Amino acid sequence: MSKLHFVLLSLPTVAIATTASAQQFLDQTSTRFPVQAEYTNQCTIVDIDGDGDKDIVWANGQGYSSLGVLLKPRIYLNNGTGTFTDVTDTQAPGITGCFRGVEAGDVDRDGDWDLILAQDYNRRPLLLINDGIGRFTDQTVTRLPNVTMGSSRAQFGDIDNDGDLDIAICNSGTNRFSTTGRPRIFNNNGSGVFTDAPTAQFPSTALAEQMDCLLFDADNDLDLDLHVGTRASAANSSQLWLNNGTGTFAKVTPFVTDATAYSYDAGDIDGDGDLDLIGVNAGSSNTELLLRNNGTGSSWTAVSSQITPNPTVDDNDSRFVDYDNDGDLDLIIAALGAADRMYQNSGAGLFAQVTGILPTLADSSLDIKAGDLTGDGKPDLITAQGESGAFQNRIYINSGPADTIAPNIKLTEQVIPLNAGPFTVRTEVFDGITSDRGYDDAGVKLVYTVNGGKPITVNMLWSGNSLWRGTIPAQAACATVQYFVCALDVSQNLRVGPTKSFVVPGSCAIVGDLNADGVVDGADLAILLNAWGSTSSPADLNADGVVDAADLAILLGAYTV
Repeated sequence: MSKLHFVLLSLPTVAIATTASAQQFLDQTSTRFPVQAEYTNQCTIVDIDGDGDKDIVWANGQGYSSLGVLLKPRIYLNNGTGTFTDVTDTQAPGITGCFRGVEAGDVDRDGDWDLILAQDYNRRPLLLINDGIGRFTDQTVTRLPNVTMGSSRAQFGDIDNDGDLDIAICNSGTNRFSTTGRPRIFNNNGSGVFTDAPTAQFPSTALAEQMDCLLFDADNDLDLDLHVGTRASAANSSQLWLNNGTGTFAKVTPFVTDATAYSYDAGDIDGDGDLDLIGVNAGSSNTELLLRNNGTGSSWTAVSSQITPNPTVDDNDSRFVDYDNDGDLDLIIAALGAADRMYQNSGAGLFAQVTGILPTLADSSLDIKAGDLTGDGKPDLITAQGESGAFQNRIYINSGPADTIAPNIKLTEQVIPLNAGPFTVRTEVFDGITSDRGYDDAGVKLVYTVNGGKPITVNMLWSGNSLWRGTIPAQAACATVQYFVCALDVSQNLRVGPTKSFVVPGSCAIVGDLNADGVVDGADLAILLNAWGSTSSPADLNADGVVDAADLAILLGAYTV
């Protein structure tokens, strides 16, 4: 089977300095963002209107420890070159709340991005359904369970591996600082209507001050595990739950004890093929907690000393981003009341702060995201501002190297055929940006052939974080199927995965082929004639108990000249 080939036009330059002579990320908020002054907690970068560029949705929610004025979730539409217009009143009219988190996923599998908004102060999360061109209607009442929450985050992912997107959501109780709520899983029925998962599926109990939840593949088995980050400590510190592959979870015990965590992010910091974790503000004395995955998801080592410096600052979020295009994941930290910080990765997970490439503005960053907003192949940055200060969300345009490194297809599931199909193929794809919705993609494709025929390409569907799922239709018994995965990023860098193959199970015997050489010919005729009159022989083709003229007629009917 011939495969696609790609060539990187230039090799990346490996930067080793810990200082920079010129600012790489330029604050262009005043020319690219609307002026606004609303308390924003979190955001997501997503193409809501299907025009090929990245738009932004902001989760706004007033009040730190008590409910304030209800706010609109803001929708910023990209003009294609990274200049944004506030279109909230036309795209999501009449929607207000106390929103702490927002994420996108296609819950009804109609090809566009819908939204989940996590709410605080004992209010229901909202599910907004996209009409295909970026206009949203609130369909919470008809689609979500009637559960009120004090919630900071919600995530989409195919938790039970049935092809649709479920929801994981953290829930502290009456507000995000409460102690009586438990995180929840909402199961999708396939059409975007959800039910609350039974405790047998997710036996979580009350967990105090849940700040974050993250779906990711912790144990390299191509399903979504769940991490819940808390601001509490000791018995109420953050938890990791491993998925058995069908959406039933077991808690990892013991797990690393943390404290005062605000968010977690997953990325392969050392290039060993598994996902590691960083917990912002989760280490001792409110430092960052860096956790190295020992490969199985059940054993983790704290390596926070690999972040230099690791100060006691009120940090609220982080993101891994390969800002220098050298093939490893660097680290950016979003600080509240101080300047955001960039750390360069040595390639082995050692992070040293790089100064001079980020603005030194001491603002109130609660969230940070990376993505190519201008269409030039470079990851830009946005921050969500809340809790204090001017509440002006910010955008930083990248003037550094463009992304020339293809995505990494880390894992591809080998199809194990048990019947005639259809056959599910799952894969995991990474690139130089981490987010709760995986890499900055321009599509993941599944390419297959049947018996060496013409290649057929199907779109793989996003399944949560870095996982994708595609389907090969049912095929005839004994057919040989070959397949591979292609991943393209927004900078048009292409990776082609390894070719795999399988044979469709079933009866492959040819009637009359008595010597099993693939043809019915004189050799088979000789075998039948030698068995003539036998009452126990494979040459009894009609199974009537004797080899006779009826069997000869069957063989001659299949005879190959």
